[in-house]
Amino acid sequence: MSDCIEFWFEFGSTYSYLSAMRVESVAKDEGVTIKWKPFLLGPIFKDQGWDTSPFNIYPIKGRYMWRDIERLCEKYGIAFKKPSVFPRNSLLAARISCIAQDEGWCAEFSRAVFFANFAEDREISDPETINEIVDSIGRDGPKLIAQTKLPEIKNLLRNQTEEAMNRGIFGAPTFIVESELFWGNDRLGDAIEWYKLKVN
Repeated sequence: MSDCIEFWFEFGSTYSYLSAMRVESVAKDEGVTIKWKPFLLGPIFKDQGWDTSPFNIYPIKGRYMWRDIERLCEKYGIAFKKPSVFPRNSLLAARISCIAQDEGWCAEFSRAVFFANFAEDREISDPETINEIVDSIGRDGPKLIAQTKLPEIKNLLRNQTEEAMNRGIFGAPTFIVESELFWGNDRLGDAIEWYKLKVN
């Protein structure tokens, strides 16, 4: 039986940002453990015939999303600045986040990357930006960035993205309890309720 809720996220995802900035506090209040699981949406979108975010493909949906994000950030008290590039390339950040999973600092690093992207409009594909973020949380930025070029680190993210596809994930954020999927920032509460009812 699972002892946690899996939180599958993508650094380019607006709704993942909302979840990332509040998931730990919500889970703590409920006595639930969160396992952070970075992956890439690009291969999943490509599999559906898209070459970018559906919020770019469908302008009406995109306009609604940006206004929705503004409202929700105000509701949650989360800083927000619409990024000048959307979606941003998240490959480097996601690889480092995969390294961080096994070392216990994935949540701290990931929140900082999300904040840089969606509150400061910084380019998270830039190694300098990532280096500053890694250094700010007391880790060795140049060493970790160098590690992301290793085949085994590339494979960590590649395999995790393939796992996401194999488990039926089609968007971010997605919460998984055992084999049950809950898609979207607004399904965090439902995932916690399911966990407490069915698993805990």
